[in-house]
Amino acid sequence: MSDPKVASDPKLASDPKLDKTMSATFASQRRKDDHIDLCHRGDVTLEGDRGLWSDLSLVHNAMPELHMSSMSLKTSLWGQTEIDAPLMLTGMTGGTEKATLVNRGLSQVCAHLNIPFGLGSQRIMTKDPSLVDSFKVRQYAPNVVLLSNIGVNQLREMGPEAAQRLCDEVESDALAIHLNPAMEFIQPGDEADRDFRGGYEAIRLAVKMIDRPVIVKECGCGLSPKVISRLIDQGVQFVDVSGVGGTSWVKLEALRATQDGEHSREARLGMLLADWGIPTAAAVMLASSLPVKVIASGGITNALEATKALALGADIVGMARPALQTFLDAFERHGEDHAIESTIEFLDELIYGMRSITALHGVTSHKQLRHLPRVIGPRLLAWRSIEHS
Repeated sequence: MSDPKVASDPKLASDPKLDKTMSATFASQRRKDDHIDLCHRGDVTLEGDRGLWSDLSLVHNAMPELHMSSMSLKTSLWGQTEIDAPLMLTGMTGGTEKATLVNRGLSQVCAHLNIPFGLGSQRIMTKDPSLVDSFKVRQYAPNVVLLSNIGVNQLREMGPEAAQRLCDEVESDALAIHLNPAMEFIQPGDEADRDFRGGYEAIRLAVKMIDRPVIVKECGCGLSPKVISRLIDQGVQFVDVSGVGGTSWVKLEALRATQDGEHSREARLGMLLADWGIPTAAAVMLASSLPVKVIASGGITNALEATKALALGADIVGMARPALQTFLDAFERHGEDHAIESTIEFLDELIYGMRSITALHGVTSHKQLRHLPRVIGPRLLAWRSIEHS
């Protein structure tokens, strides 16, 4: 359906640049809503234990000698910022009506629990600044720890000053720069990036010039020690390894293409590379040996997996799809208020589980877990072979 304001104005109607901008915005919005719908109900995960969490066993302490009142999951992020649990909701969406609902609701969930909330990619704001309201959550969650989000290629193109303005517009506390080359190879046509040069330099300038913490994150394929080491050389102090084991964005993009009847070479490659990358447990284990703060995300769905990530050396655990599904399921049943309450209950139960499993090690803080014995199976252990490569 055409825009009546455009149709009634011959100057606007005949402007090819405006037509191209509107077309690009519509395509981006459609992709955003496709992502939400597929993450909610689509077959976008992988069979089996692709995150390798079953290859890590924690050692039970039958005599913990502690009282639960002494337990603390509080942790610091950067500077004086303290959160009540080493947990966050990582970047998901923005730019559409449905995304507005998700960001508004989940930001309130995170504010209630005092954990960070990540916005989805703000690239769409650079195409259509009017969509900024879908990312503005401060009016609903004034005290939430908020992360902006932009892709490394967009950062390279816009520069750190423009990225700073994106952060300022939504009043974020930090900037997450996402890396997703495998996903880009699966996206068809003009949607995709094919030039991955200059990323490290763009990140170096962002760390130097942006006045808030910068986190570099993958999108479901993991970060290798080699990449993390080079990011550290650019001044990066925080990484989100986002490994294989949860939502496969490569598979998701392939499903988008096949839903449209586009059985293209990109879609076929996406199905072939659905499990491409470094398993989350391996990515956490490898990253934890480097001088960088580690966020563990990628298929963490419960308290045991979250605690295992902390035991492997993660500083914070990230989650997205389980919270999104909980929120949208509850919204469809009884509306937004119920969705917020249900998601708070879901995450509160997960945090309770993390506290309990930590106590079953006989320690009062999750920060002590990384120093305790654990049993590592052969599949996870094999990843140690690239630790210094």
